[in-house]
Amino acid sequence: MGTGTMSLSLFGADLPPGFSHRDDFITTAEEADLAAHIERVEFATFEMRGVVARRRVAFFGASYDRAPADGPSPPIPEFLFPIRERLAAFAGVHPQDFAMALINEYRPGTPIGWHRDAPQYDIIAGVSLLSPCVMRLRPYVSPSQAAAQQTPRKTTHETELLPRSAYVIKGEARSGYEHSIPAVSALRYSITLRTLR
Repeated sequence: MGTGTMSLSLFGADLPPGFSHRDDFITTAEEADLAAHIERVEFATFEMRGVVARRRVAFFGASYDRAPADGPSPPIPEFLFPIRERLAAFAGVHPQDFAMALINEYRPGTPIGWHRDAPQYDIIAGVSLLSPCVMRLRPYVSPSQAAAQQTPRKTTHETELLPRSAYVIKGEARSGYEHSIPAVSALRYSITLRTLR
């Protein structure tokens, strides 16, 4: 191996610059408390570009999915303040910089397709609850570029998001990559916080 340089696998630790992941970010007691609060949240269906997603969502703060007639999303609830503060420290921002919160409910068999978060948001931070999932990443290309490609696009990176783990996506991982989650096998909640650009 020469000078100590190591070749990393495409999967596992070799994630795009700007993607940070930490297992055991919260305790089992904190997870149970968050899940108990989330069980009382009113979820709604989520539609993007005319397609209804299989996951259900609850938006708080600044939201891109609500029509003007629906009015603004409710403010970020107080039960999310402690996790917002901890994720802010992980992401290197102030807690109030997280302008929106999204709680996703993934029932068994629910995936989330390839996407890059809406452009008005910048840093993304999240916590996984109850069951694991795999997050896959691949370089982002515009829809017109994707349509012109002759070969199928493939996952270039992936990581397992265990219950109670957290991640932050910023920099190159945020702007240069898109991500997806294959169908989960058991009920999963995720809490996602975003800053505005």
